[in-house]
Amino acid sequence: MRTVKIVTASVVMAAALYGCSQQSEAQAPPAPAVTVATPLVRTVQDWDEFTGRFEATQAVDVRARVGGYIQAVHFRDGDYVRRGQLLFTLDPRPAQAGLAAARAQLAQAQAQLNLARTELSRAETLLSSQAVSQAEVDTRRGAVQQGEASVAAANAAVRARQLDLEFTRVTAPISGRVSDRRVDPGNLIGGGSSAGDVLTTVLASAPIHFVFDASEALLLKYQRQIRQGAAPVELRLQDEGTFTRTGTLDFTDNAIDTASGVIRLRAIVPNGDGFLKPGMFGQARLAGAGTYQAMLVPDAAIATDQARRIVYVVAADGSVAPRPVQLGPLAEGLRVIRSGLRPTDRVIINGVQRIQQPGMKVKATNGRIQPVAQQQQAPVTTAAPASTATFALSGD
Repeated sequence: MRTVKIVTASVVMAAALYGCSQQSEAQAPPAPAVTVATPLVRTVQDWDEFTGRFEATQAVDVRARVGGYIQAVHFRDGDYVRRGQLLFTLDPRPAQAGLAAARAQLAQAQAQLNLARTELSRAETLLSSQAVSQAEVDTRRGAVQQGEASVAAANAAVRARQLDLEFTRVTAPISGRVSDRRVDPGNLIGGGSSAGDVLTTVLASAPIHFVFDASEALLLKYQRQIRQGAAPVELRLQDEGTFTRTGTLDFTDNAIDTASGVIRLRAIVPNGDGFLKPGMFGQARLAGAGTYQAMLVPDAAIATDQARRIVYVVAADGSVAPRPVQLGPLAEGLRVIRSGLRPTDRVIINGVQRIQQPGMKVKATNGRIQPVAQQQQAPVTTAAPASTATFALSGD
């Protein structure tokens, strides 16, 4: 009887355990749904991006060479002026009076020279008949030389006064866009290249320079590239989403700044319409290297595992495995994967946040990776030196 009770209890307990097992299996959550796709393979071109300013190719502060009263202004503020064009007129009367006085001194010196030459000629004639001494002739010859020097000094004074008169007409030293006038007619100004008042400024900005800083590593790379020809530069302004302007790298400074470790570079950019103004900010990019085949995935497919960047790939049985990857720049909204992936890997591109642990099973749906056209590309800090990339062949 006791044996029958024990067997009955065992059967009841086994049935209960089996029922609990069936209930637990019925309550297990389903595998999370994710979207997977193989990496997009395209030919891309890396670019190095820089922020800099536009600068005028020539900039001149216009000053009067002589002092005086401003008589007239001959331009409108902001005009385009050509070299030699009249900008300001100073009262010429003081300069004209000085020129007249210099010419009178020249005439006086010339008359004295003529007299000295006549007396020398007479003394030389009398010397042959012993009527005068040799000392007298030498004195007359010295007077002629002194008269010649006086004439030369008077001629120099005339030329100086002529320059003063010419300088009462202030002309444009270069062709370019003139600023506003800093003085109005009727003002008394001082003359001189450094102490004189600045009357206006003229900037030559067609073409225009774009100046930026680069690291020593980039300098070495571009110096080698320039040996093979001019380095093209693409530019955009701060309110533009695409690089619509082009230029050429034409200058590298002669030393690296030891404090910052950078060197100044300069590109020359066409500016026939005058739209670019000195002082504007801009962004430039230079081709970082030749084109190459790259694998690309959406930026959202990349997760962080402490200091590593990883993507999740799905095996044939639906299990998930992390893959450490080395990142490159963005190319039309997709991230370049430099290493860590194979072209046949099925990468989770949607639903990465549902992955709780490696090895778990997922329900994968096939998708497709597409470029994001016209997407603003952000600088990359994980892959130096390239900061952006573009597809080299649009038909790929």
